[in-house]
Amino acid sequence: MQVAVVTYDGFNELDSFIASALINRCRKDGLEAFITTPTPVVTSMNGVEVTGQRPMGFVTEADVVLIGSGVKTIDVVGDDRLLSRLVLDPSRQLIGSQCSGALVLARLGLLSNMPACTDMKSRPFVEACGVTVLDEPFHAEGNIATAGGCLASQYLAAWVITRMLGESAARDVLDYVAPVGENQETVERAMRAVHNAETALR
Repeated sequence: MQVAVVTYDGFNELDSFIASALINRCRKDGLEAFITTPTPVVTSMNGVEVTGQRPMGFVTEADVVLIGSGVKTIDVVGDDRLLSRLVLDPSRQLIGSQCSGALVLARLGLLSNMPACTDMKSRPFVEACGVTVLDEPFHAEGNIATAGGCLASQYLAAWVITRMLGESAARDVLDYVAPVGENQETVERAMRAVHNAETALR
């Protein structure tokens, strides 16, 4: 089971790294995330250079595709060549976005029938695409999920792990990374977000 964490130039480190790091704690169970980039090296919004682990073509074979955010997302959604490399299939893939990554999903037509979560700065741009933005950190319908706020990436990762390996695996990962003394609170908050999204489907 493979996860493509799509990461563009100008990316937000928290969005790409938190999701991939949490998911990779399940590597022993066969679930693995890879930083997936359009060029061999991308530079974060804070100047951190990262070598991609997989090229963009990897998104077509991945079981899960997560679209990260960054300060150049407006440029990404305006670049038809870049977008054409995102060949996604929600009928067989889990697809999620973090913060301004919702703009990419909107541009690809994947949010036409559902509300979304995003960050405060990206909200007006997502709404301009005709998408209703929720005042919530996480929302999922079927195989598509969106998260808003950098630290909401833990909810996105928990959703992926729950869907791929089950709730127990997600709880174990969250419990391990939680601040000391806040384990139960952290785990329950994240799982509540995931359960609320799943309940909304029924």
